[in-house]
Parts: sequence; structure tokens; C-alpha cells
Amino acid sequence: MASLTLPSSSQSSAFLSTSSAAAAAASSSSSCCSLGHRTLSFNGSRSRIHVANTIRCDLSEPLNFANGKPNIPVLNERTLPKFLESARMEKTVTRSNTRIRVFSGTANPALSREIAWYMGLELGKINIKRFADGEIYVQLQESVRGCDVYLVQPTCPPANENLMELLIMIDACRRASAKNITAVIPYFGYARADRKTQGRESIAAKLVANLITEAGANRVLACDLHSGQSMGYFDIPVDHVYCQPVILDYLASKTVSSNDLVVVSPDVGGVARARAFAKKLSDAPLAIVDKRRHGHNVAEVMNLIGDVKGKVAVMVDDMIDTAVNKCLRVIGTIAKGAALLHQEGAREVYACCTHAVFSPPAIERLSSGLFQEVIITNTLPVAEKNYFPQLTVLSVANLMGETIWRVHDDCSVSSIFQ
Repeated sequence: MASLTLPSSSQSSAFLSTSSAAAAAASSSSSCCSLGHRTLSFNGSRSRIHVANTIRCDLSEPLNFANGKPNIPVLNERTLPKFLESARMEKTVTRSNTRIRVFSGTANPALSREIAWYMGLELGKINIKRFADGEIYVQLQESVRGCDVYLVQPTCPPANENLMELLIMIDACRRASAKNITAVIPYFGYARADRKTQGRESIAAKLVANLITEAGANRVLACDLHSGQSMGYFDIPVDHVYCQPVILDYLASKTVSSNDLVVVSPDVGGVARARAFAKKLSDAPLAIVDKRRHGHNVAEVMNLIGDVKGKVAVMVDDMIDTAVNKCLRVIGTIAKGAALLHQEGAREVYACCTHAVFSPPAIERLSSGLFQEVIITNTLPVAEKNYFPQLTVLSVANLMGETIWRVHDDCSVSSIFQ
């Protein structure tokens, strides 16, 4: 049988990323760098932000990717995005780590190590094996009796295998007498199947929610669910983590005037998300790509609602799969939307999303030159073969680590994002 034993966080170098500009400066000068002053203002409360004590992550080996060197991650100590700074964040919380355990599945161990590093904890010891016939075996290698256990496992590709692994991890913790079990799901893969669009379809999001609940989870912590109603499918509490501040913090490092920005929704369904994003970017104007589908597997962009001429367009969505938004399509709406924005006179086009599924042929579309930069987060692991020069990967580990602490300490989670 194949066996995999995950290392503890002390055996690997955790790294958290902020901006590619800071990384370039760090690599050319010293281990310390400054992001400088930022030109965008958020909520009208401040217009200049300064980030200090930023150090470059030490990589054990140079990154050599045939598809182009990715942006070097930057370690920003144990701090949250500047956008979340407020007086409430300075409140001292007594944190005891004697009854908390964080375990990682095999889907995204790098993110799990970063979360544990932020929390000042060691990853729990767990043995995960796969038998020759594909069955999964899980054994906890330390006691969790009476502990609050957090299992970090996104249901990324292969989705069914990673989902089953999560369910078995939950069952193992339940049978080991854990006090509370929280399934930390950075990417909830079945969230797109949240309603019936045609007759005789399943609602797989509800089915998966039932499976997680029946396996023994007491709580779910998820990042940027595809739709808000997915929280209602669970019969247990769901903490919804919004990764928007991480991307906003990175965009704030760009020397772009707020008057030159326009936030673009790739379709009508994403208007609410884009509007909230635009409000944080100094209430930037909003544009909408209007698309008309002539077939189930074809999405055709018809026109643009709003003015983007001479502006920097920022396309916002929750995920990029085949370089389309939300569903698998043969002709990608994000790529076609970017082409439309250039036709309408946009100076630059940025694509921002939380979850980078990158199903083929996403890489070809995103690296075709339509985008100045493609900004994603590490809720899903990005394979080395999927790197391309325009790609920037930001870490949500600090945000998720802070959320886990607040859940453990019975503190407010929503106040982080207010």
C-alpha cells in the first residue's frame, strides 16, 4: 500500500505572500523590504498605508518553472491584511493551545503548515494511506480526547477522493472522542451544484453537506462559497471566511489611482460580489459583462454595461476553472470578457479570484496576453506545471488562522470583516 505521513509545521518553511513588488525588492537588496506607501483608500478612512517588518521567505531551492517564474512569496510575520486593521483587532485574547489540534489532509498540506505557523502550533501527527484498490486509511497518531480539532482539507481535484478523505478524517476524530470537530474547507468543491437548473438534476451541494454532518463534524469553516445559500444546506454552524481583504491588500500596493480603476463583473450573477469589491476600492465604478448563451456549453459575450475606456479593469470572481466563471464552458467568459474590455479601450485588465481550479484549457487562455496579471489565492494548491508569468498567488493562511483562533476562543468572526 502507498503511505503518506504528513510532517509537522516545524519541518517545513511556511511562507505567506503579499505582493510581487515587495518580493522583487527583497530579492535584490536584503531580507527586509518595504512595500512603500499605497495610493488607494478604503472606506474613506485612510489613503496612505505603510507596511513594515516585511521579510522575504527563504526558499530551500530555486524555483525553476518552464512556464515562467512565479512571483516569490513574501513572509509578512503574523499579521493580517492591512485592510482588516482596526481597534478591535488589537484586543488581547487569551489563547491556550493545550486543547486545540490542527490536522492536515493530503489535498493542500502547504496551506495547512502556513495556518499552523500563524497560530504558533505544530500540525497534528496523522497517518493517511491509500491501498492498491484506492481505499483510504486514516489514523491519528496522537490523542485528541476532549480537544477541539480542526481538519484542513479542501475538496479540490481529485474532488471525490479528497472529499472521502475528509469524511474518514472526521470519523477518525469522532471515534477518538474529540470534543469538537471543525472541517476547515478552503475550497468547497460541490458548491456550484447548489440548485436545479433543469429537470431531474441533483443538488450535490446539499448532499455533500449532509455527508459532512453525518460523518460527525460539529462545524464547518469555508472560504468564499460559490453562493451564500450553501451555508443553509448544513445543519451545523458554518463560518464563512471572505478572502477579499487579502486581494484588496495586494491591489492597494499597486500605484494605480482610484480614479483609473473600474471593477468588472464577468456576468450578472457576480454583480453583488463585484459591487462589494468596488466599494472597498474607494467606491470605484462598476461595469458588467452581459453574456448570452446559445447553448448549454457555449457562453457568448454580447456587450458591456459601463465605461472602461482608458481605465484599469479588475475582473472579480470566486473561481477560475476553465478560464470561465462559475461553470465549465467550452468558450470561457472570463477570457472573452477580457477581450471585450480591450476592445472597449481598457488600458489594462486584471483577473482576481479566490479559487484557482485551473481545469484545461485555463492556462492557455489566462497566459494568452489578455491579462496584465492573474491574482489568485492558495485555497487550492497550484501545480508547478500551471505557473505562468502573469500569475500571482496570495496566501490566506493568516486570515484562516485568525478565524480558527476566534472560533476556538468563542470570539466574533464576522467582526474581522466589518
